[in-house]
Amino acid sequence: MSKIPLKYKKLSEQEILKKSIKFLNEMKSRRTVRHFSDEPIPIEVIKNIIMTAASSPSGANKQPWKFIIVQDAEIKKKIRDAAEKEEREFYEKRAPQQWLNDLKQFETNWRKEYLEIAPYLIVVFKIIFENNLSHRSKHYYVNESVGIACGLLISAIHKAGLVTLTHTPSPMGFLSKILNRPKNEKPFLLLPVGYPQEDARVPKIIRKTFEEVAKIV
Repeated sequence: MSKIPLKYKKLSEQEILKKSIKFLNEMKSRRTVRHFSDEPIPIEVIKNIIMTAASSPSGANKQPWKFIIVQDAEIKKKIRDAAEKEEREFYEKRAPQQWLNDLKQFETNWRKEYLEIAPYLIVVFKIIFENNLSHRSKHYYVNESVGIACGLLISAIHKAGLVTLTHTPSPMGFLSKILNRPKNEKPFLLLPVGYPQEDARVPKIIRKTFEEVAKIV
């Protein structure tokens, strides 16, 4: 593989500190939202968000991800119906009581209206292997690579002035069927994307301190 010069401009310590504080404060304002507006968003914004996620590092640069952008109302309804079926089973039968107790503060339930209301759903699939005509090409660190890409995806959504929710119905096989994805792709994450509803409210939460999440050695 040929190599090209790195495009990099070294900043002063004051500049990098200022930039780090600005980004920290911006991301600290990010919140998970469950109440969406149906106000439309230009598709170009969504494309830019996806390509930000696709700039993520990956094992051996295999880029083992596929982002399916759902805007069709009928497909969104199918996804909502299937997701609610699994979520109802979870809340009423599968979830341990401790898990349900932990969820009470968020006032969540099996109903997922936002899957139809949000103007877009982004469904992230992880590509287990590349199924070429002649052979299968192995992918490396697939979960780690796609997880990092999803982190950039969520950050890009927030930086664009939009909101989202990380939704992981379990099992998620219905997404493969509804979206007609090949067997080498497995659903990883579902994110509704849009503007928040005008009267949207979020739980009052406390995030852990630096000392709780990190240690300098």
